[in-house]
Amino acid sequence: MNNDLIAKAAMDRRLAEIITPVIEDMGYELVRLRLMSGKTSILQVMADKPDGGIEVDDCAQISTAVGAVLDVEDPIVDEYALEVSSPGIDRPLTRLKDFANFEGYEAKIETEELIDGRRRFKGELAGVEGDEVLINIDVGTVGLKFDWLTDAKLVLTDELITEMLRQRKASGVIDETQFDELQTDESDEGET
Repeated sequence: MNNDLIAKAAMDRRLAEIITPVIEDMGYELVRLRLMSGKTSILQVMADKPDGGIEVDDCAQISTAVGAVLDVEDPIVDEYALEVSSPGIDRPLTRLKDFANFEGYEAKIETEELIDGRRRFKGELAGVEGDEVLINIDVGTVGLKFDWLTDAKLVLTDELITEMLRQRKASGVIDETQFDELQTDESDEGET
């Protein structure tokens, strides 16, 4: 069974085929794509930089480029809204490499079939072995074939938040001097 966590439905995969080259040419990666139908359809595109740390400006540039190519290709019949976002801290894990990159962090994984009597697994990611995702759960380390997975995401923990902030600081995204100024301003206001 070929299971693609990036784009699940056939239409999603078709859209991913159109959008992926555009995003990759700009130096980003497609993390997930979902066309949500409702009163107005919403095309949700989640993207990231290869080493993480995508910003609002990046999302705006991707939105413009993706919007332009979709206008030309016109694969979506109905009116739709395009939403481009970053994966967030408790991000979905959609590619095998995600499970390797976030080894040591807590995750929730769901499988299509019952594996040892369960479909849901929550525990610490223990890396990747071949085409299997390893996760430490209550009974020990379990290997789950990537193809078996229907959903996977990181769990928001203090460790994960700390690591994400550290990465953003290291990449120069967070400028500590701005925070110092903000704190000073607040304390000044309190004194008046």
